[in-house]
Amino acid sequence: MADSNETLLETPLASLHRELGARMVPFAGYAMPVQYPAGIMAEHLATRAGAALFDVSHMGQAELVGEGAAAALERLTPADVQILKPGRQKYGLLTTRSGGILDDFMVANLGDRLFLVLNASRKDVDSAAIEAALPAGVTLKRMPDRALLAFQGPAAVSSLATLAPAIAGMRFMDVLAVEIAGIQTLVSRSGYTGEDGVEISVPAEQAEALARALLALPGATAAGLGARDSLRLEAGLCLYGNDIDETTSPVEANLVWTIGKRRRTEWNFPGSERVREELDNGPKRLRVGILPDGRQPARGHTPIQVGADVVGDITSGGFGPTLNGPCAMGYVAREHAADGTALDLMVRGKASPARVAATPFVPHRYAR
Repeated sequence: MADSNETLLETPLASLHRELGARMVPFAGYAMPVQYPAGIMAEHLATRAGAALFDVSHMGQAELVGEGAAAALERLTPADVQILKPGRQKYGLLTTRSGGILDDFMVANLGDRLFLVLNASRKDVDSAAIEAALPAGVTLKRMPDRALLAFQGPAAVSSLATLAPAIAGMRFMDVLAVEIAGIQTLVSRSGYTGEDGVEISVPAEQAEALARALLALPGATAAGLGARDSLRLEAGLCLYGNDIDETTSPVEANLVWTIGKRRRTEWNFPGSERVREELDNGPKRLRVGILPDGRQPARGHTPIQVGADVVGDITSGGFGPTLNGPCAMGYVAREHAADGTALDLMVRGKASPARVAATPFVPHRYAR
């Protein structure tokens, strides 16, 4: 978070956000739209029903160039990057020497280079860590001159295909260089809402023109950070700094699926000793989904108890508009992590009953 409005950066869509009546808030050092006049609930439901446009240009974009780039990146992640085929993308974790999570990220194989998307609050930390680990001949090219738009919802791809027909044939996690409304873009069929949709990397100077073209499509609406957060929570997706950070391991975070099969035989990524020990013997705590009884949401840092014992805390929580009720994620001691386990959430000093529940709370609708 920035200290004052004077220190805030702006994305290439800042003027458009204000034109559309957005309420701007500080986020990861940027002035970002939290909602538009229709409100968070309406934007959330519009994403579930049709297509919504999110500005995620605060995220870091970079290319890793040079022979052996995939192997070089594996010095920092337990993901199997070398198995990634051209035109495909995957989700991965950057880990620390102590086995914590430096960041989560997306990596795409563009044939002659890798394309990375990093979290806004961590992009400088990530880039420095990557650069420090690179061998001669492999370089990281940061791309501050590009914007990133997310067009999400069940109607997003079919609607966008009227401008770029090739997008209709993409599968989940496919990546394609394609022209949209006369603008050269890089499109991935992915997102952070649990819905089908795309993320579009575009030159910064053409971002507003592209955004206007997308918003002109039938049924499209603008959505802000508020809806993005409620959507990702219903989808059971982690937010860096809340649900994962340098103190949490991939095993604790229930993100073991990001560790490549080959990497589990090599054990040569940062923090592999801790990860291997927790895989063998179990972690002390686990990230779980939590459904409170009643209608009272439990926010981040809410203590979780079983009887008189504090067994964990909430890391993300709120009201799920599609679920039509509160939902949350948090860490609990492993012995209390089974689905259906009864918990008490200490909301304003009062015990509120809840239970451990499987995520996602709302089924994903990716184009598999």
